[in-house]
Order: sequence, then C-alpha cells, then structure tokens
Amino acid sequence: MLVYDFEVVKHDWLVVVLDLLNKTEHTIVNNRDELINLYEKHKSSIWVGFNSRHYDQFIFKAIICGLNPKECNDHIIKNNQSGYTFSKLFNKIPLNNYDVMESGDGGLKKFEGFMGNNIKESSIPFDIDRKLTDEELKELATYCRHDVHQTAEILLERISDFEAQMELLKMYKMPLSYISKTKVQLSAEILGATKRTYDDEFDIHIPDCARVEKYTQIVDWYTNPKNHRYKVGNKTNQLELIMAGIPMKFGYGGVHGALTKYHAKGFFLNMDVGSLYPTLMALFAEYCFSRSVTKEGRDRYIGILHHRLKLKAEGKKKEQAPFKIVLNGTYGAMKDKYNKLYDPRGANNTCIFGQILVGVDLLERLEGKCEIIQVNTDGILIRMFNYDDYAMIDDIAHEWEQRTGLTLEFDDYGYGEIFQKDVNNYLIIDEWGNYKAKGEYVKKLNRLDYDLPIVNKALVDYMVKGVPIERTINSCNDLKEFQTVKKISSKYDSILHGGCWSKVQKINPATGRLKMFREFTGERKLLNEKCVRAFASIDKNDGGLWKTKGDKIEKIESTPEHVFIYNGDVNDVKVPKKLDKSWYIGVAKDRLHKFGVAYE
Repeated sequence: MLVYDFEVVKHDWLVVVLDLLNKTEHTIVNNRDELINLYEKHKSSIWVGFNSRHYDQFIFKAIICGLNPKECNDHIIKNNQSGYTFSKLFNKIPLNNYDVMESGDGGLKKFEGFMGNNIKESSIPFDIDRKLTDEELKELATYCRHDVHQTAEILLERISDFEAQMELLKMYKMPLSYISKTKVQLSAEILGATKRTYDDEFDIHIPDCARVEKYTQIVDWYTNPKNHRYKVGNKTNQLELIMAGIPMKFGYGGVHGALTKYHAKGFFLNMDVGSLYPTLMALFAEYCFSRSVTKEGRDRYIGILHHRLKLKAEGKKKEQAPFKIVLNGTYGAMKDKYNKLYDPRGANNTCIFGQILVGVDLLERLEGKCEIIQVNTDGILIRMFNYDDYAMIDDIAHEWEQRTGLTLEFDDYGYGEIFQKDVNNYLIIDEWGNYKAKGEYVKKLNRLDYDLPIVNKALVDYMVKGVPIERTINSCNDLKEFQTVKKISSKYDSILHGGCWSKVQKINPATGRLKMFREFTGERKLLNEKCVRAFASIDKNDGGLWKTKGDKIEKIESTPEHVFIYNGDVNDVKVPKKLDKSWYIGVAKDRLHKFGVAYE
C-alpha cells in the first residue's frame, strides 16, 4: 500500500508517496519519467489518498498521459467537473485507488485539527503565476509530506473499513481494481444490478400487515398524491402531529419524535428492530427491493442478511462488517441515480413501511400502557409504569413481531435515569451504572471527532457520576481538551481574527441622554488558513473569529467573543494562563439546561 498526495500550481507539480510496506518515501517534483517508473513498479499495489477518488487519481493519470496537470486541476476544482470527463485516456490507466475520505467528512485539515496535529497552511498561494523557487518547492513538499502522513493516520483509524472492503473482494472473487469503488457501487456489483430508469418514484404502498386504527391520517397523508414531493417551497415536506403526547414528524426520511428537555428516573426499556431496512427489503421485496436486481440477486441479498444476523447473535462483530456494507449500502443506492441499484420507489416504500409499522402500528399498541419517551424509524424508547408491566409489554411486542415478521431487540435498563435533549441527543444510565449516549453533546469522541472534548466529558461525568461541571473543567490542564476546530466551507472566502462588539455608553444626539450602543472595536486580521483551532481567551485584546463572503462578514458559529488560535501541534501542550475556562463552564451549563437539568 502506498499513501500519496499531489500538489499542483500553474507551472509546477509535486507528489509525495509513502510506501507503508517498505517504509520508504518518495518526493517527485516536475519529473514525469520518475513518476511513471514508480507507477510501473507499483501498478498492482493499492494507492491510498484523501479525496483521491475525486482529485488525486486524475492528476496522477493526467501526468502519466502527458497532459497538463494544472488544466486537469482547474477542470475539477474551478469548473466543478468530474475528472473522468477531462480525458478518455484516463480509462486506459489502471490504478487501484482507495479513498479514506467518506461522505460528510469535513476535509483533511479538520481531521488533522481533531487529532491535535499541525494544521498550518503553506504560505505559497496556489494561484501563483510563475515558476516556484527551490525554497518554495521545498516548503510545498514539506506541506505535502505532512498531509500524506496525516492520511496514513486516518487510514489506520479507519482500517476496519478497509479490511471489510477487502474481505468483500475476496469473498465474491472481485478484481482488486474494485477497491476503487464506493461501498454502494460494490453492493450493486455483488447483487448483479443492471442500470435502469423509473418514473414511478411515488407509487406508494402501505404494508398489508399493518394495524393502524387511531392515527389513520398518517396513512392518508402518504397515499394522497398532493404529498408526493420532497419539498414544499424551501421546506422539507413533512407531516407534523402529536402522538402519545410527543410531537412527531413523518416524511420521506424517517419518523422522529421525542419528549424534549426530559430528565427522569424509572424503568426504561428500549425496543429496536434488528436490521430494519434490510429486513423490510427482504420481507416485502415486491415493493421495497430494487427492481434493477434479478431474483438471484435478491436471494443473495436475503442470504447475506440471514448470515449477518447469525453472526450478530454469536457476538462476532468484526465478521459482520463486510456484510453490513452490502446490506446498508443497498438502501442508500436506490436513491442514487448514478448507481445500478437505482430505484427510488423501493427506497420510499422501505422508509414508509418502517414508519408505519414502528412509528404508528407499534406505538398504537403501546400507547396508554407505558410512557413513550422517544420514537424513531427503527425503535421506541419507553418508561414502564411498573416493572411488573414487562410481561405485558413483551406480549404486545410478540404479537407485533408475529404479524409483521420483524424482530424487536430489547435493551432493559432496569431502574435507570435518562437525560434527553431531543430524539438525537440523549444519555441513559441503567440500574448498574452503565450508560448509552447519543448525540453531539454527550457522544464518546474519537481521534477523528474531537471538538470541545472537555465539555462532553463535563456533561457525561455530571450525568453519570454527579461530578460538578466546574470540577471537571477546572481540574483539566491539557490544552487539546479545550479545542474547537473550525473550517469554513467553500461558500466562504477567508477567516478573519480580531476585534469584537462591545457595549458602550454614549450620549444620544437626538435626545441628549445616555444610551447603550454596540460598537465594533479592534482590527480584523486576515488568516492564511481556512481551518483553525480556537480557544476561549481571558485576554480582551484577543478578538473574535469571522468568515467572509465577498463584502459580507459573519461571526463563526459557536465561538467565544475572545479567541486565541493555536494551529501548531497541540498534543501534550499544557493550558496557558489566558485560557478562559469560565467560557467552557458556561457552554456546559447551557447544554445541560437543554437536557432538562436546572444546574446553577
């Protein structure tokens, strides 16, 4: 495996390649012959990059084909075109490219920031209109080498994904070149899908096994042609109503509902459907499975589902991973018009079947027999009035399972405690001190998702152990724990640092009386970086963080009024005197209030 990254300016290019097996490194600058020799030597190897599926592999192929890499760069970045449309010659250059970037990733620099590593940008502008000097090329190579090593770190953090994809290739005897495909593309190949087009996206069906007796307006909403659209103006098309005392939303992306700002103790029970979407697609294939797949492909999918559930029952988590790629990828692929599995009718019916069977049918059976805490497409969390009600709830679940063919998995928390902000943010503690957390504010962080970690820790320690917010934050002296990493999107031009809005008392010329005015003081400094690591500061000379879009200037969301920036390696760095720990305490208290806790 070789990890690689290209840098391209108008008159120069370079690539850094890290050979993981031989522990060697190559830096090639403007030397096409040297690149070709390296490629020929490692043609059958796997080349790993970050966003290489959309960028680096095409720069690589352009240089090998003798084309101008800057023109290819501009075709992709400035013109927002696929690299495949730049030249048909690319199809003749085989490259086993594996991209560690996943959909929704915020970019390499943001990951570098989360890991506590250096996120300083090169001082060389990428639109420079001349040949680079030797010193500039050296600096650019150092910058590129840093990104290559960071990509290798991300590969190691996500090695289980790579191993699962490799296992699929072996299992189904697919060529190594398929390592370049996305997970949903692999799913289409394994199931033998054939690209087709459809014009019946909203041919909506309701499962015959469903018992909907009270909330019939939900079925009516889905079957009414007036609602067969994803948007109403600029808003998502949804049905909103109150069910079992909970505000609920139904649509084409799933059902969501929860008691908000909810904090309580009691006998909690969570009921989740095991592998909901894959099971629906298997049980109701006529309506829910992609019609771009033959019966043989459907049977293969069902076999994969049963095998994965068997492995799950045996507790073999790692062995399940390859099969989850196919099972979960197939649903998403049905809404991808470029995928061979494309069949939006199947995706819509799968989602609606889940909402009707879980969010309506099962809820109706449970309503009045327990307190319903939250509902989502694949499960319901309840609080039993008495633990003796468990047998009754189990009987309700059993009848529902027999009728629908779905299987409920029970998580029994005994006499526990819950802190719930909304359906996507909660922490529940069982009778024995174990806890489950979901959502940005309380989830367990990892090296690739490490933003305001001290605040998450303070909330979890208070909820689970009763540790005061102030004690957790004031006793921590590792600077990395206080970081917030902010990256502006491509919609914005740059980041500014400095200045702040202050309240000043002045005489109002119109009345002659004193009045409070908001006045901006200080200067904003243009930063070279578009991704920064920020910390709250007690130094009033440290200004705020701003983002620009043309002449418009906006404050970067969720940042302190006074900020200092530390874009170097922050690992093992201790807290400086000017860190404003009170700001983090304020954020933690504010978030705790959103979970229904009156903390003063």
